[in-house]
Amino acid sequence: MELPILTLVTFSPLVGMVVVLLLRGESERGIKGTATVFSGISLVFATLLLAIFDRSVPGFQFVERAQWIPPINVWYYLGVDGLSITMIFLTALLSFVAVIASYGIKDRMKQYFALFLLLQTAMTGVFVALDFFLFYVFWEAMLVPMYFLIGIWGGPNREYAAIKFFLYTLLGSVAMLLAILAMYFSTTPHTFDIVELARTHPFAPRFQMIVFLALFLGFAIKVPVFPFHTWLPDAHVEAPTAISVILAGVLLKMGIYGILRISYPILPDAARDFAFPLAILAAINIIYGALVAMAQSDLKKLVAYSSVSHMGYCLLGMSAMTATGMNGTVLQMFGHGIITGSLFLLVGVIYDRAHHRDIDRFGGLAIQLPIFTGIMSLAAFASLGLPGLAGFVGEFMCFVGAFPVFKTIVIISAIGIVITAGYLLWMLQRMFLGKPQEQYAAFPDMSARELVSLVPLQILTVAIGVYPWPIIDFMDTTIESLSYFLRGGLS
Repeated sequence: MELPILTLVTFSPLVGMVVVLLLRGESERGIKGTATVFSGISLVFATLLLAIFDRSVPGFQFVERAQWIPPINVWYYLGVDGLSITMIFLTALLSFVAVIASYGIKDRMKQYFALFLLLQTAMTGVFVALDFFLFYVFWEAMLVPMYFLIGIWGGPNREYAAIKFFLYTLLGSVAMLLAILAMYFSTTPHTFDIVELARTHPFAPRFQMIVFLALFLGFAIKVPVFPFHTWLPDAHVEAPTAISVILAGVLLKMGIYGILRISYPILPDAARDFAFPLAILAAINIIYGALVAMAQSDLKKLVAYSSVSHMGYCLLGMSAMTATGMNGTVLQMFGHGIITGSLFLLVGVIYDRAHHRDIDRFGGLAIQLPIFTGIMSLAAFASLGLPGLAGFVGEFMCFVGAFPVFKTIVIISAIGIVITAGYLLWMLQRMFLGKPQEQYAAFPDMSARELVSLVPLQILTVAIGVYPWPIIDFMDTTIESLSYFLRGGLS
């Protein structure tokens, strides 16, 4: 019998959640150890998945399919291809790192780690589900733990941020549900099978336009696309450090993934019709996000708005529908996940010591915290797209892939690179250069736990920047096939 590796990757954290809840008392070591082990098990299976994945096959591998709810033709249907393989690994890696970064949680620890493990299962499920009903269950299952993780363990305005996140996401989810039901009732026999809908059910152009817009609302809020982005800074600022890592590193990617996995292959005519508006929104995201980031004095808000800008590069690459552009999009998603995850972890490191995030109140930290300074500088240079680091390759491929299709928009969007370099270099100058502040003289440099959570991400940042082909090779065959389908207008 073949190993159900996708089920193991997805549901290992859920088993861990049950074990955590069954632990007696509030044993700090037992709760943290259990959460770490079960999140680590998921990472081990995700790594194994990378090792045995056949990169030459464009279709789905390791498929698991069983009938779930026969009266409405719902299946437990999982599969992985080049589009989802890197996202599964990214989710497992960042979740494991976030569990370690959560060791500082003291209040209601059992509930925190139980909700976190539930969140990890829901996030992974989104990337492996090939049945619309199952996909929607996982998509909605993320909402509840994230709401409580922000609302209970967040900052002073955590209730406001959690409710805003909940309402925005719920609005998008309702629109997505209506689109799913519309496609379900427009097929004979009725089906939620994502692969089947893409293969054999070409919908009328007008129907595609309406459904595409409904799905886009749900996905755009997650990305987030301007003007649906306003929930993101509030959620980031109030969320605990580990949850900010997950928000930026994984949740934002689900919007882009949803468009590539669902909207593009199932609604190709509408996708082509909306390509130009999508490119315009990408340019707005890139420049607007960078300008607003430059205006921030709160370090966490700066990183949050930088995510709005960087996700614009993903939108730009995919809007062109070229293989290079879409490869750049997926590579940028992976690179952004590890880079911005690092930045939020670093924000947490300095906040634990200074108890504030005001950039202008720092200064001279390079002398007092040399290790922290070095890692922060590496992550910032990667974020601004320095060649040789992970941020550069994805952005470059997005621009190269989109330029033949949207020359003017690409040229305008390139302004965002200059602005990004400006606000990140200005941040480094204000925080780390100049005269050391006496009140920070006694700050300890990074602890072993902090280094364990950050060093693997820095190694990946450099490795991908120097040699990105292993990551591109995973997705290239699948992306080439999707691009050929979209650009050729094949049915």
